[in-house]
Amino acid sequence: MTMPPDSWGLMTIMRTKAEVLHEVFGYRSFRGGQEPLVDAVLSGRDVLAVMPTGAGKSLCFQVPALMQDGITLVVSPLISLMKDQVGALIQNGVRAAYINSSLTPAQIDRALNNARQGMYKLIYVAPERLLTESFLTFACSVNISLLAVDEAHCVSQWGQDFRPGYLDIAEFAARLPRRPVIGAYTATATAAVRDDVIRLLHLRDPMIVSTGFDRPNLRFEVVRAPGKEKDAQLLRLLGELREQSGIVYCATRKAVEEVCDMLCGKGIPATRYHAGLEEGERFANQDSFLYDRTPVMVATNAFGMGIDKSNVSSVIHYHMPKDMESYYQEAGRAGRDGSAARCVLLYGPADVRLAKFLIEKSEPNEDISPGTRAILRERELERLKQMTFYATTADCLRSFILRYFGERGETRCGNCSNCLGGEMCDVTHETKLILRCVAQSGERWGVGMIVNLLRGSGDERLANYDSVDLPMLGAMGEVPTARIRELIDLLLSAGFLQRTAGEYPLLQLGPRADEVLCGSRRVTARLHTPMAAPAKRSKRSELPSMTESGPPDEALYEKLRRLRNKLSNSVGVPAYTVFTNSTMLELSVRKPRTADELMMISGIGRSKCDRWGKAILNEISRHMDEKKQ
Repeated sequence: MTMPPDSWGLMTIMRTKAEVLHEVFGYRSFRGGQEPLVDAVLSGRDVLAVMPTGAGKSLCFQVPALMQDGITLVVSPLISLMKDQVGALIQNGVRAAYINSSLTPAQIDRALNNARQGMYKLIYVAPERLLTESFLTFACSVNISLLAVDEAHCVSQWGQDFRPGYLDIAEFAARLPRRPVIGAYTATATAAVRDDVIRLLHLRDPMIVSTGFDRPNLRFEVVRAPGKEKDAQLLRLLGELREQSGIVYCATRKAVEEVCDMLCGKGIPATRYHAGLEEGERFANQDSFLYDRTPVMVATNAFGMGIDKSNVSSVIHYHMPKDMESYYQEAGRAGRDGSAARCVLLYGPADVRLAKFLIEKSEPNEDISPGTRAILRERELERLKQMTFYATTADCLRSFILRYFGERGETRCGNCSNCLGGEMCDVTHETKLILRCVAQSGERWGVGMIVNLLRGSGDERLANYDSVDLPMLGAMGEVPTARIRELIDLLLSAGFLQRTAGEYPLLQLGPRADEVLCGSRRVTARLHTPMAAPAKRSKRSELPSMTESGPPDEALYEKLRRLRNKLSNSVGVPAYTVFTNSTMLELSVRKPRTADELMMISGIGRSKCDRWGKAILNEISRHMDEKKQ
């Protein structure tokens, strides 16, 4: 790897955390939760950090790494994650390396020898490599000041990304001549997973910092899109987000292929990623997305945990994920630089059946006992139920997410589809009709049959009945099918209805049904009428306002964006590693004219100022001169 001439190697130990933060990373102050974690590590205390994606977890171990003698060893689960973080460090003038299977044995030996000589402050490594003889020999021969465990939830069998190799971390630390400080960092950890992380990593009296799961810059949306409507809705959304970087998640490899082909056929530049592709194609497609050559990535959940791409403006789920942990982690890959971004779930009832099928067909880990396997399966199905409730709730989506992770949220956030769309209606009458229909059917039919019965059409089995046998036949004949289904989903999430288990679930009255049938309760709900395609917004309209310092200069922003692409291409790195979108936005607002003013822009440290500052200042100067003419 080529190092900038001013790289921070082992001999360059900065004196204060403020110097590191500003001079290296370009930030004038820590974000919430970062400083206590840095201080704890520097004092020799273990830490557990639970911070949402984009909150700056990496700085919590990168800053102390540059302030201490020795090496910080970062355990990371994916090659792409290591490459991204090492690449970003190098752009900031920090010497770092990764050790993984993408390197040849000769390259690994060279990297370890360089590390022994003090070339690197941070080394990223996969958990499965820790207990190999060669790496353990290396680790015992150098001073490891901090063992940072990234994506620490992977150590827990109750989490959604269990990785058996993470169970080796505690043994690795115990076999070192001197136990280093251990830091665990994750974005998705319920209380049970946090307890597992502490126990399985053998953390000693750790400082626990949880900054909360809220991401105010993300707009959460659920769009009802049953069956073939998904393609139309996806095209509508991508039309609104044209030319911006976005990820489309699908549940299966086959769907990835079909959706990618459909988008390309409609003229939308898209590429694909799933585990069934040849490694060379996966890496090529990934780079095409990272370097903004192809703005849309269509992928399974095999893509993303290691992608530190800060300028993703949207994450769209073509299918509903199996649990809230996966959804929030995947959706959280949007807006990592703090810019406004959209997280959209396209939901159809068939998504639930597909998710159940994938759970049932998932390959169990051989190291898990049958009893534990059964418990895990039950927990997966319970998490799926909660995910379904999210997809069908009429309540604030942000509040739902926060409650799931054990936090309190506002009743209405004002920035989700449920708060912004739909109309609050009294649906007591419709609710009674649906509940009576379920009761009179003997609770022996599923959602589809109940909808058809209420509509009075759509199923040949109804030909054998009349209004005497089924009094509710056609009782909601004028109500659109989509509206009845939406109401049923809402009644399920509110406990007025419930589903049986099994491959073909039946509708039954829920524990709260009597409250309505007896007339003691009225029911109100926010219903979403069929969505009309909103007016198309220009690319510039996506720029957020900055009222404290004035609005962004959109023409300057576009010029700086083109310059950033030119600079990134000149050195062969993704554009967002040169400057993030939020840094570009601040440049277009503040319009710095000197190097000192440039260093006051968030995200521009000494290395970036020295390397790119002249070009940026010249572009701003030219733009300002043109405006005067």
